[in-house]
Amino acid sequence: MTFVQAFRQCPLVAILRGVEPDEVVALGHVLVEAGFTIIEVPLNSPDPFASIARLAAAFPDRIIGAGTVTSTEAVDRVRDAGGRIILMPHSDGAVIRQAKARGLTCVPGVSSPTEAFAALANGADGLKLFPAEQMPPPVVKAWRAVLPPDVILMPVGGITPPVMAGYRAAGADGFGLGSALYKPGMTAGDLAATAAAFQAAMTLSRPGAGVV
Repeated sequence: MTFVQAFRQCPLVAILRGVEPDEVVALGHVLVEAGFTIIEVPLNSPDPFASIARLAAAFPDRIIGAGTVTSTEAVDRVRDAGGRIILMPHSDGAVIRQAKARGLTCVPGVSSPTEAFAALANGADGLKLFPAEQMPPPVVKAWRAVLPPDVILMPVGGITPPVMAGYRAAGADGFGLGSALYKPGMTAGDLAATAAAFQAAMTLSRPGAGVV
């Protein structure tokens, strides 16, 4: 499954910030059962490369990777652990180019049209609108009017089920889900409940949803 295929199937990226390697596969099963196809382990989590390696081995048909990637060296370590996607809080051309050179999908963080176009010029596969709190739906709508129509726009930061429909109507393609989906210490049951809530909200936010 490619990144685009995975994103089309489920345009929600599960961010497991703070997850421990010993629990990550069990939580991964919960997410996969809930329909998630892309799972991110931020590199400021405990032993993140071990968690990425375990997820990649357990779910070879899903897109597993890292977030909070800020160096070219980290890109190499993610690739060596079996990761397939690099997500960044910023837009660093060197990191984007290294990810592409290693055959990885790269979704950098951007907060202005200037950063967005620069990231695309460096090979970005999509754009992480971060932090989404400072980019409400009217901003996303304005970006969508000037960016290439096929560019994936993914707000991240403060995303909860109630705000998703507004972003989708403005042109967002999907979302990165952080602490509203998963916080350290959550049980599998807790995660199953939040995952279901986000999937339900995503279904309702699709064009034509609720139209009889």
